[in-house]
Amino acid sequence: MSRYLLAGGGTAGHVNPLLAVADRLRRDDPGAEVVVLGTKEGLEARLVPARGYELATIAKLPFPRRPNGAALRFPGQYRHAVRSVTHLIRDRGIDIVVGFGGYAAAPAYSAARSAKVPYALHEANARPGLANRLGARSTPWVGVAFEGTRLPHARFVGMPLRPEIEELDRAAARPEALAEFGFAADRPTLLVTGGSLGARRLNQTIADRAEEVTAAGWQVLHIQGGRGELTDPGIEHYRLLDYCDRMDLAFALTDFAVARAGAATVCEFAALGIPAVYVPFPIGNGEQRFNAAGVVEAGGGILVDDAVFLPSWVDARLLPLLAERPAVEEMGRRAASTGVRDGSDRMVALIRSALG
Repeated sequence: MSRYLLAGGGTAGHVNPLLAVADRLRRDDPGAEVVVLGTKEGLEARLVPARGYELATIAKLPFPRRPNGAALRFPGQYRHAVRSVTHLIRDRGIDIVVGFGGYAAAPAYSAARSAKVPYALHEANARPGLANRLGARSTPWVGVAFEGTRLPHARFVGMPLRPEIEELDRAAARPEALAEFGFAADRPTLLVTGGSLGARRLNQTIADRAEEVTAAGWQVLHIQGGRGELTDPGIEHYRLLDYCDRMDLAFALTDFAVARAGAATVCEFAALGIPAVYVPFPIGNGEQRFNAAGVVEAGGGILVDDAVFLPSWVDARLLPLLAERPAVEEMGRRAASTGVRDGSDRMVALIRSALG
């Protein structure tokens, strides 16, 4: 029986691949002990216990970006976090640490070195985060979700996907999905999602053109996320949701999508052959644009700047494309050519290699 410490969290982009790997480890070895390391503030605080895993927490420690009081306190706080995780590794007899980025990952890598146990890591974004850039220097076991990710020792494994996505048969699930959302069987479906945090411009632009999209023969499943700023206008064949707990059913219906370019979104769409317009998040280190680069280059997606994604763009580009069903279907095939459905198996194989 092996004992694993999986470290990471903060956002769904870190938590979902972590949970996918945890599920695969437990499926392959029901006796395996899996402990997850995260913070009390991150999404993992809710999702990890709900999935049936033990969650150990440390303080949220952002790397200091400028010289100030927080930067002066950081070294001592970081050493304390590393000591705490080192004690956890030794007390629980952990055999290997696996990190997924986020606030908990860097202390976990340092603690693994201190406790002299191997560690592996997975980087979900095409442009790596700081924790994984530092951690990859000291381990040969580095899995990445996108080809060409610049990390030492990087091996392409793809994105570990949730079992309900990895195993989704879209055609077989379509009748249940139609019933779930109350949609018509004879209309194609446009999925619009800004992710759990929402996307104000994306949401408003689609809401402004909802009547035109439905008049073109499509139905719209619009998952706005965020603070739920839009109200449902009551347009036929248009459904507005704040959140969706059955994204597998949403994907089963989707013929085309408009979305942010988060790593999980891009990888899930590609794995399922869903063509999309990607509107990268305009703030941060620009990783979303890089996430979508491969599928866009293959012809399975279109990249649009947030500032450009306006009703006029929908009129000029999106509506004409939606009117060409053969072109939409060809985009789906091209998206699928870049997709990976066995990322969990590939990452678990890398972890087992690290275990020797």
